[in-house]
Amino acid sequence: MPVSAPGPETRVYQPVELNREVRVHLEAGFPRLWIAGEISNLARPASGHWYFTLKDDRAQIRCALFRGQRENVSGDPQSGDQVLVRGRLSLYEARGDYQLIADAMLPAGSGALQQAFEALKKKLEAEGLFDPAAKLPLPRYPASIAVVTSPTGAAVRDIMTTLHRRWPAARVKLYKTQVQGDQAAPAILRALDAVERDASADVVILARGGGSLEDLWAFNDEKLARRIAEMTIPVISGVGHETDFTIADFVADLRAATPTAAAEAATPDGPALLRQVGALEQRLLRGPARQLQQNWQRLDSLDRRLAGQHPARRLEEAVNRLDGLVRRSARACQSTLGNATVRARNLERRLIARHPERRLADLKQHQASRHSRLMRAFSGNLARHSARFSEAARALNNVSPLAVLARGYALIEDENGNVLSHADDFPAGRTIRTRVRDIRIESEVRRVEPAPPLPEPDPNTE
Repeated sequence: MPVSAPGPETRVYQPVELNREVRVHLEAGFPRLWIAGEISNLARPASGHWYFTLKDDRAQIRCALFRGQRENVSGDPQSGDQVLVRGRLSLYEARGDYQLIADAMLPAGSGALQQAFEALKKKLEAEGLFDPAAKLPLPRYPASIAVVTSPTGAAVRDIMTTLHRRWPAARVKLYKTQVQGDQAAPAILRALDAVERDASADVVILARGGGSLEDLWAFNDEKLARRIAEMTIPVISGVGHETDFTIADFVADLRAATPTAAAEAATPDGPALLRQVGALEQRLLRGPARQLQQNWQRLDSLDRRLAGQHPARRLEEAVNRLDGLVRRSARACQSTLGNATVRARNLERRLIARHPERRLADLKQHQASRHSRLMRAFSGNLARHSARFSEAARALNNVSPLAVLARGYALIEDENGNVLSHADDFPAGRTIRTRVRDIRIESEVRRVEPAPPLPEPDPNTE
């Protein structure tokens, strides 16, 4: 059976449209994940990005690690290395290839650490150490800040610079400690104990810079996690970079993406507050002057209202209104009188035009005009009818029997004046009358016989 073409209700995809939708669904359907495998075909072009394949004995997946994420790579990986890669699934639309966009890479031995991390995370979460309801609120304007970190490295410099810039009014005390290695977790515990013994800090910043999972492992210590949860002073965790997570981040009262972000979270924006205070001060200084100005304006307004309500002013206004009404009344009277005068004149002209004498004169003139027209029409009609009558009389006279008789012919009639012209009208013994010109001859028919034909008339004879 042949396949029919898709109808207008069917969506037909272009390759780029299909790849784009697949990429959206792929990225939305899979969270960030870890994949263990062997590096193959590692390419490091001049752009700084890394492209490689991650495989096992039965399958493989293309991977890309962009230049900005190389700081999350431990060591110098090579093709053939067993690694643990973190990233998100995506689709390269131009080729339709599905791939992993990596943001971190660890040696394969880190897999055990990751499993230990997940197990401890589940355990502490089940005990309620991550419960948001148990977290302490941060002070809005801390007077004293405790910083627990290594005295060397970029993290402490970033923290101190940020605190001094944002909130120089606070006293900052550095509690030096190791942040990496086997002795780091006990050292951090001792530093936190010292912070609580001093009881002078309003907030604690626990921080270190980025690194691999092994480098940050001290912040995944169970004893340290429980100590942070027991602190009576709010603790801000600023460990590693934005993509790094430790157990300390989950039990702290606030997790910051970086050490600098932790310092910003611990302090208000001092320069912004100074600008706000300056604006408030200016408003405070302008307030009395503005209030005084408003009071003066109100006083002027009341003075004008009082002057407007004064008896003399009201009397003057009443007199002015009365004068105005008088002027308006006079103008109205003049206008009414003028209109009445014009109307009376119009009526007078109309009355004169309709007076009986005027009407009679108009009728007489009209009658004379119509009589003259009638006489002219009568005379014309009379002349036309006279001419037509004369013409008809001439025509009738031309065909009249009397005219024929005048030319020598006779007309035969019976006793009653009826014209006789047939042979049957002349039986023998009948009395007939013959009319010739102006005489009539009575005779009796004695004999009837055929007559010879009459001669043709002469056209020249009238």
